[in-house]
Amino acid sequence: MPIHHINADDQSSLKDIYATDASTRTLPKYRMPEDRTEPHAAYSLIRDELLLDGNARQNLATFCTTWIDDEVKQLMTDSIDKNMIDKDEYPQTAELENRCVHILADLWHAPKSWQTIGCSTTGSSEAAMLGGLAFKWKWRKQREAEGKDASKPNIVTGPVQICWKKFARYFDVEIREVPLEGDALGLKPENLRKYCDENTIGVVATLGVTFTGVYEPVAALAHELDAMQRDLGLNIPIHVDAASGGFIAPFIQRDLVWDFQLDRVRSINASGHKYGLAPLGVGWIIWSSKEDLPEELIFNVDYLGGNMPTFALNFSRPGGEIIAQYYNFLRLGRDGYTAVQQACSDTAQWLGKQLAHLGPFEMVYDGHGGLPAVAYKLTEGDHGYTLYDLSERVRMRGWQIASYPLPSHRQEVVVQRILIRHGVSRDLARLLLDDIKRAIEHLTQNPVPNSSAKPGFHHN
Repeated sequence: MPIHHINADDQSSLKDIYATDASTRTLPKYRMPEDRTEPHAAYSLIRDELLLDGNARQNLATFCTTWIDDEVKQLMTDSIDKNMIDKDEYPQTAELENRCVHILADLWHAPKSWQTIGCSTTGSSEAAMLGGLAFKWKWRKQREAEGKDASKPNIVTGPVQICWKKFARYFDVEIREVPLEGDALGLKPENLRKYCDENTIGVVATLGVTFTGVYEPVAALAHELDAMQRDLGLNIPIHVDAASGGFIAPFIQRDLVWDFQLDRVRSINASGHKYGLAPLGVGWIIWSSKEDLPEELIFNVDYLGGNMPTFALNFSRPGGEIIAQYYNFLRLGRDGYTAVQQACSDTAQWLGKQLAHLGPFEMVYDGHGGLPAVAYKLTEGDHGYTLYDLSERVRMRGWQIASYPLPSHRQEVVVQRILIRHGVSRDLARLLLDDIKRAIEHLTQNPVPNSSAKPGFHHN
């Protein structure tokens, strides 16, 4: 019989996690600990803290992917050591990125999709900024060639995501965010003549406004800019911020003309990690032709043995998200994406119909014609609670739904928005609806006269 000796100070994986020294102390917050911690204990203690996070699957305020295939998880694990910027060391990852660019260019009807140019980014925010930079440089080059002042560029938008305000501030461009007049939810063609001038580098049209989920009328905006060029001589391009809609409209709203079918549209960005179904950390920017991206913005970098052209605000990035994006293109194809996005849209429209029948809500957007989402406000009158109170109440059941005021000139309108993404089944939507009903009943019977509830985060 073997004889075993027990070391009382042993911190090996045989020792119970909650009997290790690390478990008897609070985790470090300001200084690195002096001693080491067993891997299984460090993992478990950090995982315990992460239990305080919300359940991502119940987060219906985010546009981002919260459900992924097991195969995607495996590809992400397989690719954890791949730096996508090192195209000499990881040429096949670079090839998959290139394939994604041309697949998207074809999906968005670029005239010569096999010849155009584009790149992956960390998300659609970086992609949007790259689109804005290309506009600024082309505008400035044209102005200087004409001997005109190029010191006061502006960009015209409707209610946009915060990345465009960052772009304007970081790159010294005036942003002219057109306020919402009347019952408007986005930029309208009749706004353009008032806000555009010779210093306008471009107009941003949003295919899926973050506040409500509606699409701005890209074709109508393009036609008005065509008319302005005829009447005023202003040749102003459009960038489409299709952060979410770029992966929705091509599949379930195929008759909608919004992309490179319009000559006025010169660049498009989208989030792979939103309705593109890829894991967090990938966006895309595509130009209609190579001429739309000024050569001066492209850096040729001698990096790790290879010469590499690059246009990005970031440099080293993981390659897994790009690989996962290509996996989704391969696995789902057009039919698969259509099925997924149609299911999401059907569920959103069903939920919108049910919410409209509850009584206290007036639908602002019911899920038809835009993103798979709904947005609504309280009907006129004192309900004894606010939408902020309702958000807090349903969060007790784990649901996160966004409540916030609309942007400028309509700030008095508070809306609540629910996004239906891949993985949000009809059954989950039904459970949410039941919890909203119970929350309304509770708040009606227990009014909140001095509510301290605040707006919820809505990715803007």
